[in-house]
This record gives sequence, structure tokens and C-alpha cells, in this order.
Amino acid sequence: HLNVWTPSTGGGKRPVMVWFHGGGYSAGSANWDMYNGGNLAAKQDVVVVTVNHRLNVFGYLYLADLGGEKYANPTNVGMLDTIAALEWVRDNISAFGGDPGNVTIFGQSGGGGKVSTLMGMPAAKGLFHRAIAMSGSAVTAISRDRANKVVEAFLAAMQLKPNQIDQLQKFSTADLLKGMRATRGLNLGPVVDGRTMPASAFDPVASEYSANVPLMIGSTETEVTWNVNMNFDPIDDATLHSRVKDSLKLDDAAADNLIATYKKGWPKADNLTVFLILSTDVSNFRTGTDTEADRKAMAGKAPVYKYYFQWYSPVREGKLRSYHTLDIPFVFENVDVAVSMNGSGPDRYPLADKMSATWAAFARTGNPNNKAIPKWSPFTLDKRTLMIWNNECRVADDPFREQRLARRVIQPQA
Repeated sequence: HLNVWTPSTGGGKRPVMVWFHGGGYSAGSANWDMYNGGNLAAKQDVVVVTVNHRLNVFGYLYLADLGGEKYANPTNVGMLDTIAALEWVRDNISAFGGDPGNVTIFGQSGGGGKVSTLMGMPAAKGLFHRAIAMSGSAVTAISRDRANKVVEAFLAAMQLKPNQIDQLQKFSTADLLKGMRATRGLNLGPVVDGRTMPASAFDPVASEYSANVPLMIGSTETEVTWNVNMNFDPIDDATLHSRVKDSLKLDDAAADNLIATYKKGWPKADNLTVFLILSTDVSNFRTGTDTEADRKAMAGKAPVYKYYFQWYSPVREGKLRSYHTLDIPFVFENVDVAVSMNGSGPDRYPLADKMSATWAAFARTGNPNNKAIPKWSPFTLDKRTLMIWNNECRVADDPFREQRLARRVIQPQA
């Protein structure tokens, strides 16, 4: 199911921006108020499309191996739904004032993962011309072996054996979802099946299927602060040392060195903020988007523009800082809808205007530069140029180099 916003059904061919919602591959909806494309479409003269598609066990249960030939085709059907949406856009969007030859896919979190996955799917080739991944990535898809174990665990939760896949058809939607929730850690997502997805989109290199597609990619400074279990109590130096040492499995000297490097980079930050930034840097929110930017730049066939969202929300006494999902209302020009997320201060509006204009400029030409922002050069492995979004937007070459190099003593943590 699609939602479409357009300034007018006439008036020429507008850039089309197709949004894929967050929630991983198991939850979420394109109908969240924050995804309303009316303001973005009206203010930036673009056509916005949001997509609802099959999720969780209905979209990503891999049955081809255990189910045999009968189930050979229903693989990655959640992603095939997104491709069907793009085919609909190709065939129909001109009736809504959009240009089917200028389509940008964009999404945040799980939506960024879907964008990344589409970049490695042969059936999606040619259906989009630019891509934007916000706080989400899909460097490596699920292997068939791992996907088979997921199916076996789900069947067991439904009290079925591997040769009883047909019996799943007899269960209600509610019962199937209950079985999914009963299986702790059920990892549902795109599978490298050799057919719909021949290989991971960014592993070991960026996919050739989207080699000529420009990419914009980035994350927020403290992605992890959206976690409902996060403790926001202040911490002293000893607690900071202990948390870094234990969570990253470092010795005392390595922990001290890493902390000192981060404090140097954020001299005004308190200990908790330092820990939250570091925790984000070693989480998949950052490591995934960093890896995709590196590998896309390494391919050298289309530009990569990398950003870092640093604006801090004032809500909840400012404790959430720059959390996961905070950039969405700025891109969609929905900051007034998002008062519970971004507060009610006047500084929201200039940043929203800059970000929405930049996303639209990238959709229009594959280059995000516009009069609202400083000159933004593509990301390369030598310069590592970064756009930093804040009340004062700035562009810097490898601004967190020391921290990036210091993290080499640890393995990225998912």
C-alpha cells in the first residue's frame, strides 16, 4: 500500500522521493504522522511516496530450503513488495506530477536497511537513481544456513516439525505473531538466497547493481539514547572507566586511552555524554553506515555524501541528546508535529529548512549542495568529508579522526 503527496498533478516532472519506514524488518508503518510527506512535497516541490509492505514472518520467513520447490519463490517477499512499489512508481507516478526517471529511495533505521538492501537486488536495478540511508544499514544479509535455523525455531514455537510447513497456512495472523514473539531473538530479514539476492549489498564490496547510484548516508551523535532501558544518571570517572572497560572488553590502559581520546574530542561533554557517544560509535548504527560509506567510496563509480546529525533535543531535560529517529522530523519538515521529540524552540525551523532543502536537492540532481548549506564535497577515503548538522551546520574533513583510529583496539559491537 502506498501514500502519495504531490504539490500538483501538473507542472512538469518533479523528483520522486520514496520513503521506507523504520522498525527493522519486523515492525513499523508508513502511516506514522512523522512520515507525512505533505510539508516536504509542498515546500520542496517534490513528490513523496511512503510504502507499507509485508514484515516479520509474513515478509522474511525463508522457506525455500526446508519447504522445497513449492516454496522456492516466496523468498524476501517483504523486499519484493518494495520493488513492486517502485515498479508502480515507474508506471504511474507521472500522473501525480512525478518523474519516473528521477526516483530517490530513502529511509531511516530499518528503512535505511531496506534502502541498502535494494542497492544489492538485481530486480531493483534501474527503478531508483539515488539513495539515502539514515541511521540504518545492511552491510551483510542473512545467510541461508542462519535463515534455516530461524525457520526451525519458529516452527518449533508453533509446535510443528520442519516437514509441516504447509500447516502454517491454518494459523491465524494473531497466532503466527504470537509464535514469532515466543521465539526470543528471531532474526528476520533479507536472505542471500542466490535468486532475489545473489550477495550481500555491501559485503565484501559495494554491489555492482547500484554502482552508478549516488548515496547519502549518516547517523546521529547519540543513537543509543533512544533505548528505553538507558540509565541517564551522571557518572564519575571511575564509573566511566569501568563501563568502557567492561562493555568493550579492554584492559585498563586501553580503556584509559580511549576515554582520553574521546574527552579530547568533546572537551565540554560530561562523562555520561562521552560514554553515550562512544557507545554509539561502536554500535551497528555507526559501524554499519561507516562501512557502507567506505565501500561505496572505494568503488569510485558514484559519489557518496556522508553526514553526522549533532543537534540535541531539549525534551526530557535534554537527556536524550541526539537520539535515534531525531533527524526524521527535520527532513520531513514536521517539527511542529514532533514537539514530543524535538521540543518547541525556534531553532528547529532553520535546521528543518536546511535539511529538507538538502535532501530534495540530492533527490533532484544527485548532489546535495544548495544555497542553504556550506559547500559539501563527496566523501572519499582520503579526505573523509563530513557534513555536521546542528544549529550551525559545518563541513569538515575527518573531524573525528583521532577517535576513529583509537577505536581500532576494539572489535565493532552490534
